[in-house]
Amino acid sequence: MMATLPAPPANPRYEAQRRRLETYFDRTARQAWEQLTSDARVSGIRATVRAGRDRMRETLLDWLPADLRRLRLLDAGCGTGALAVAAAWRGAQVCAIDVAGGLVDVARDRAPAFLGHGAVDWHVGDMTSPDLGRFDHVVAMDSLIHYDMEDMAAVLESLAARTSGSIVFTFAPRTPLLATMHAVGRIFPRGDRAPFIQPVAERRLRARLANIPGWRVGRTTRIASGFYTSQAMELVRI
Repeated sequence: MMATLPAPPANPRYEAQRRRLETYFDRTARQAWEQLTSDARVSGIRATVRAGRDRMRETLLDWLPADLRRLRLLDAGCGTGALAVAAAWRGAQVCAIDVAGGLVDVARDRAPAFLGHGAVDWHVGDMTSPDLGRFDHVVAMDSLIHYDMEDMAAVLESLAARTSGSIVFTFAPRTPLLATMHAVGRIFPRGDRAPFIQPVAERRLRARLANIPGWRVGRTTRIASGFYTSQAMELVRI
């Protein structure tokens, strides 16, 4: 099943960026992402991105319990659904949500009808919606990288209030290359560019997340594959 949820109240900056992402991934980038996340042949550059994303997905899954039966998991920013399906095969009851209805359509069409002990409920909307309920674990792979550090931390804080186990997510680490790309990207008119990633300094992010009561930063690792650079981080209950 797939449901569309209303967006919860949010600060204007976060809401504006969320709507830009919805427009971009539904109208501009759907075909490219559908191809990138398939087995279709892609260019050398996109192949490095695909390989990096595959490694990151496996890393985040490895940080979750091997047996997810009887556990509820939120895939926050599910895209075309590969991680949600993999978690369901481990037995999880997955709530998969993305701002882009077109990508969720692809995910739903690709998902096998039988997922063993697991299941996936597909949703379109805001990952922070309280209507989604409570979770044992949350995964947010490359879905927070388009928000600045404060908005990213606010999302994680919101999710932490409804999560009993762990939250694993990715952010774009602030490297000289990414910082330069970000600065150059701002030169172009807004209508001519995709919603760019927001590089974040790990030290500043750690300090900000230390303010979430009852949680601490656990494992972290960076994956770099050609044009793909992303850093995984884990939040665990104290």
